[in-house]
Amino acid sequence: MIRKLIYYFDLSKELEKPDEIHSSIEKGIIFKGTNLWILVFAIFIASVGLNMNSTAVIIGAMLISPLMGPINGMGYSIATYDMALFKSSVKNFTFAVITSLITSTVYFAISPVSTAHSELLARTSPTIYDVLIALFGGLAGILAISSKLKGNVIPGVAIATALMPPLCTAGYGLATFQLNYFFGAFYLFTINTVFIAISSVAASQLLKFPIRSDISESRKKKINQVITLIILITIIPSIYFGYSLVKQDKFTENVSRFTKNISLFEGNYLLNYEINPRTSKIKLIYGGSDFSDDQKNRIRERAKLFELGEAEISFQQGLSYTSLTNNLSEIDRLKNEIARLTLMLQEKSDQFDSLKGESSIGENLLKEIKSIYPQISELSFSNTGIFVDTLESSNPASLVYIKSKPRSLNTTDKSKINEWLKVKFPQTNLKLFYED
Repeated sequence: MIRKLIYYFDLSKELEKPDEIHSSIEKGIIFKGTNLWILVFAIFIASVGLNMNSTAVIIGAMLISPLMGPINGMGYSIATYDMALFKSSVKNFTFAVITSLITSTVYFAISPVSTAHSELLARTSPTIYDVLIALFGGLAGILAISSKLKGNVIPGVAIATALMPPLCTAGYGLATFQLNYFFGAFYLFTINTVFIAISSVAASQLLKFPIRSDISESRKKKINQVITLIILITIIPSIYFGYSLVKQDKFTENVSRFTKNISLFEGNYLLNYEINPRTSKIKLIYGGSDFSDDQKNRIRERAKLFELGEAEISFQQGLSYTSLTNNLSEIDRLKNEIARLTLMLQEKSDQFDSLKGESSIGENLLKEIKSIYPQISELSFSNTGIFVDTLESSNPASLVYIKSKPRSLNTTDKSKINEWLKVKFPQTNLKLFYED
């Protein structure tokens, strides 16, 4: 079994000869004539794609981009300690980057469209996920170059690692004097470059490409230390940005659950809401009667149930019954009042329906849980409120009572039941009680 597995993962029979790999990488690092013109045209195409917010055009530009060549050359030359090839790779890569920046800056400087669309903005906030994409994309790229069966891997790597769009976005930042765009996009490009090169180093060493020069152990050690330092300098900021991204996604998810819970609040309907995940701000736009300070405070208290206690919540009256009734006739005022009362009746009706459904909820829960834990004999479900002496109103909660045979549920079982119920009722403050 193990031998068969090793056979499937074995690369030795598919590798090109070392001299052919070396020759292929040497050709890929050169930027003059055809390669240079293709780079310029690819930059123009990617810039147009970003300007039009067209994903298809951007992908087309990445397919024809020759930027991967010198990056793989840098990684390969470090792994084989070919300093002459390394210097040539760095020289050509620097020339290609400067040419790309000039080309994209000129395009965006003369382009009549200066709006930053989503495709462009997506290249200004790199995270740890971009590190992983570049790392695995680089590994696929160097393996494709080294293999006799190249297939369509290299174009796919060019798309996945996305070297062109960040360079064009950096040019947009320079052309529009928005340095935050320039630095964000160029940092993303740096991440892609460094980790594609690091992947090439790792793959070249694993594939045991022959060393191309005589080098002392102390020199090898120094080179490895420099590589480690570059990795740390590149990856640490991306980890922070990645953490911020996860935190913002969690905030957005909590806000979504929170707004569903308060979509109808004491006869007022939530028309819309605006959020800023970076600053943890929420603006609620309601239609109905003007909110009192007490009502606003009760909504803010409810936000704590959805892990939004630190969020800054503001209110905006989108449609006010009070302001309308000051200018309408008596009939119109009555219509508005009827509409308000209808909303309140609907809210009460929904509450009544939920109470009627509690018994069936408990019955269904018991049927489901007994199929997994037959030792459970009783289950009760109820929606209620938790009263706290420091608050004027109660906080909504759901109580679940579970009775089982003596000592038949251990701590692990209870933990699994708790997680199961949280999935069942994700928007609910759940309280569980067990009786043996």
